Amino acid sequence: MQFSDPISSGESNKPSRKKPIFPITDPLRNYLKHHGREVKLPVSYKDLLLHITYSVPLRDKNNQETLWETALYDMRHWDFIREGLVQMYAILKTEGDLSYTKHLDVARIDFCSFANSNPFRIRIVNKFNDNYDHYYIKQADASRIYGLELEHLLSPNRITYFTHLNTLVEEHIPGIPGDLFIKNFVNDPQTNQIRLSKEFVKFNERCFVRLLGDMRSYNFVVDITPDIEDYQYRIRAIDFDQQSYEGRKNLYIPQFFKENHAFVEMSLRHLNKESIEQYQTEERTMMAFRVASSRFRLMELLNIMARDGDISSPDKLLQLKTELSTHFKNPVFFKCHSMGQVVKRQLKQTLQKNLTLIQKNLSKFED
Repeated sequence: MQFSDPISSGESNKPSRKKPIFPITDPLRNYLKHHGREVKLPVSYKDLLLHITYSVPLRDKNNQETLWETALYDMRHWDFIREGLVQMYAILKTEGDLSYTKHLDVARIDFCSFANSNPFRIRIVNKFNDNYDHYYIKQADASRIYGLELEHLLSPNRITYFTHLNTLVEEHIPGIPGDLFIKNFVNDPQTNQIRLSKEFVKFNERCFVRLLGDMRSYNFVVDITPDIEDYQYRIRAIDFDQQSYEGRKNLYIPQFFKENHAFVEMSLRHLNKESIEQYQTEERTMMAFRVASSRFRLMELLNIMARDGDISSPDKLLQLKTELSTHFKNPVFFKCHSMGQVVKRQLKQTLQKNLTLIQKNLSKFED
């Protein structure tokens, strides 16, 4: 895939304003139960939403307005909600071992009406040392669950989340939000722009291969790790509800969002064509290894996804099939009858060469 500057192309790439919440089908629910993702939770999304007494706008540490509001609850409901949220944190972090919860408390519950899933962000605090952590409670959405599972299986990152009926609980993914990183760190003298450019190219490739859409800068974070004499960077998606939903091919390629222009411009300034192609190949190779190592679970998920006709619309499906067929000069995408089948075909289209090489090398080793 060619890496280019979206601004010069003159194209406008905007995802749909509001994506609907898609229900979890019985086969997907059985998959979640089989792989330990479906767990009985003490508090539901509905409990948090219906019992809000009032809310106040939340400001950040610089006293700037955010998209979040702090939700407040009547004391009649607070004890039940507080106890349940602490237990839910234990389910996420210690497999439900409640012996470590006596010194934990709920410091704050924030609500965001801007995002598709209208999430709650729960702040848990350690009463001994005031250290805090976060996790999220959202409406269970099939698109988002498929996105979380594909991230867990195909990316270099593991994801912890659980579902229960119509409630989804996700761990907090640490890192600097991409838009804030652009504002405060991209041009910092300590930022290694070459290494960061390499990671953006790889992230760009990961999203396109597994068709994760809407990776504008505020939907991913940059994780920085000190390394020998320098830093390493990892870009991680934090929003998964646009997993194979949109019809436009470019909405699955982060380089085409104007919000990411700073990353694209930096990458084109520091990397030549050969280096970009090398990093793209490296990422596809690593994804192929992940496909090979998790092939049974991945195939189970993709087969369920392929039969799920409720994660997009017919017009978006037709548009994406058409654009991918044109992009790859391969009409085989027209045989797909669901977005799940398109994802399956996309993985085969982009990773087949790498999978073949891996299989060849394995055969040599066995001989």
